[in-house]
Amino acid sequence: MIKSMENIKKNELYTVVIESYSSDAYGVCRINGRAVFVPGALVGESWEVKIVKVSSTAIYAKALQRLDTSPQRILPNCSSYGICGGCDTCHMSYAEELRFKLVKVNSALQRIGKQSVLAKEILGSEATKHYRNKAIFAVAQINGRPRYGFYRPRSHDLIPIETCFLQSALSDRAAAAVVDFMFQNKIEAYDEQTGRGHVRHVFCRNAVHGSDAVVCIVSARGFGTLTEELVSFLRIACPELSGIVLNINKSRGNTVLCGDFYTLWGSPNIHDSLCGVSFEISPQAFFQVNPSQAEKLYNLAVSYALKDDPGLVLDLYCGAGTISLCLAKHAKKVIGAEIVPEAVENARANAQRNHIDNAEFICADAGQAAQELTRRGLCPETIVVDPPRKGLSETVIGAISDMHPQQVVYVSCNPATLARDVLRFEEKGYRMQEAVAVDMFPRTAHVETVVLMSGVKD
Repeated sequence: MIKSMENIKKNELYTVVIESYSSDAYGVCRINGRAVFVPGALVGESWEVKIVKVSSTAIYAKALQRLDTSPQRILPNCSSYGICGGCDTCHMSYAEELRFKLVKVNSALQRIGKQSVLAKEILGSEATKHYRNKAIFAVAQINGRPRYGFYRPRSHDLIPIETCFLQSALSDRAAAAVVDFMFQNKIEAYDEQTGRGHVRHVFCRNAVHGSDAVVCIVSARGFGTLTEELVSFLRIACPELSGIVLNINKSRGNTVLCGDFYTLWGSPNIHDSLCGVSFEISPQAFFQVNPSQAEKLYNLAVSYALKDDPGLVLDLYCGAGTISLCLAKHAKKVIGAEIVPEAVENARANAQRNHIDNAEFICADAGQAAQELTRRGLCPETIVVDPPRKGLSETVIGAISDMHPQQVVYVSCNPATLARDVLRFEEKGYRMQEAVAVDMFPRTAHVETVVLMSGVKD
């Protein structure tokens, strides 16, 4: 007989064996028939643990003493590991991390999506360090001095850092230069509670296929007469920079980039490429943070989308047109739909820049796109979706199925909502055919998946 959860109490000690991982890469053991989550523990290890939280939905334990060590355990290379919350898997070998992520995807597809077809593989990353082309560092006063770093999980307590092994070396140097300039000139970081102070964040982005690099300083107010000195200081500290931007963000919320942007020096945009397509990227524009892995992701999505040589492909949630323009190099015709007007204009400019004339972009949500295509008498053979983490609403899934595409290609950053939506598509007559996972974010618990679904023929 399974004992009730009340029989497991806070502060109790247990000896356990880790059997699996949670979706957050916590080790999972079972005590009295209940799943208990143990951060930092690896599958196969034995631990002495202390229960630290018991709720109606979950039990968490603190790992006290490791009794058996997994051969997949490695020493984290970051002094802030386990504190800043930026990395989840630095204690795993990369082979174990990939195994965890593939199991995470397939477990969701089986448990939530009720699927028997699973992801056949995961495409790993050649680089597991310094792979990000974009860094956003928070800035705060620590012991009377401005510091940069990341917020502790589920808080706005800054964990100051010296180096982040996921970011580019330039991003670290640029953030360090900004806070050094602030300290030398007695410029205080922004205080969320009082609204006083200046700098809130330092945002850096650099091209992977090119030499452009831009630092954007997010501040509640400008630097006045110190502006030229700031520009000179940054250019000396980071000679690779091609642009310096000031974002005046006076909001009291959590949005990082908000308000007005001013170019202090150089160009505010960087130029980079994906799958042979060049893009101009402004500070506020979305672009994949790991372009090398994004190319694998997009090539996979394109190969799925073009399996049956479609005449028309509809790309929903197209953003600045990254997937659409990759598709257009091979498809007869691509229409991208996006509800953000600035992103649509960016997509059109990117198409023109690349001399791509078989891609069209409309400002519309899924329902509006369906109405527009119906009005023109067009029927997409393939629809590609790349939604945010919350996945697709039932209304969007209904609008997609009402267009009766032969196949749907789903690019997802959240296995749980992907699995839920695959099941909803199945109810509309679509069956999952193939899936592949892609590790876009090494040393974190995040994983991308590309799924191909085909309509069931009567």
